[in-house]
Amino acid sequence: MLRTAFLACLVALAGYVSASWLTHDFEVWTAEGARRLEVAQQPVPVPPVSIDGWGIAAQRLPTLLAQGGGITLVDFVYTRCQTVCLSLGSSFQQFQAALQADRAAGKSPMVHLLSISFDGAYDSPAVLQAYASKLDADPTVWNWVRVPDTAEQQKLMQRLGVMVIPNGVGDYEHNAAFLVFDAQGRMVRVFDLGEQQLALDYARHLAKGGRL
Repeated sequence: MLRTAFLACLVALAGYVSASWLTHDFEVWTAEGARRLEVAQQPVPVPPVSIDGWGIAAQRLPTLLAQGGGITLVDFVYTRCQTVCLSLGSSFQQFQAALQADRAAGKSPMVHLLSISFDGAYDSPAVLQAYASKLDADPTVWNWVRVPDTAEQQKLMQRLGVMVIPNGVGDYEHNAAFLVFDAQGRMVRVFDLGEQQLALDYARHLAKGGRL
């Protein structure tokens, strides 16, 4: 009986240690949560992939992120999406309205919006322009780009932890989040879709010279 109890304690201890390691001492319980914690602890430099888009000449992504020396809120979408991308687009419309109001009030925080398509083969600059126009995107606030090269696109998503799974009929399952980048091209925070106001407030905070 004592032997059984001892073995049970060993199993419980092993389970505790494994769970602690897998969840960063129980701070997170999912891979997505782990990603967000790791990014907060150690910003992730964006790879120098080539992008182009609506009114955006071909250039490296870090160059675009550095323009103006501000903070950029990023989402990953594709124009044929009929699910979560619609929610992301709605959130970015609200971000845009808030940033335009800031400008009108003379606050002018250096915060920009960037939507990156992970369906670069379909989402040409012309397609991105048509889609952005439907959302009344203001190109002085909100830009739309793609990564034309498939290998570079995969490299970017892998580096940033963006999960995209083709469903076999032309659509994708993917995670949705607001990614915050500094002017050095580093991803410094990841916010959940339900943390819209928190994401905007944090971007404003950094744009004003606040700490990470």
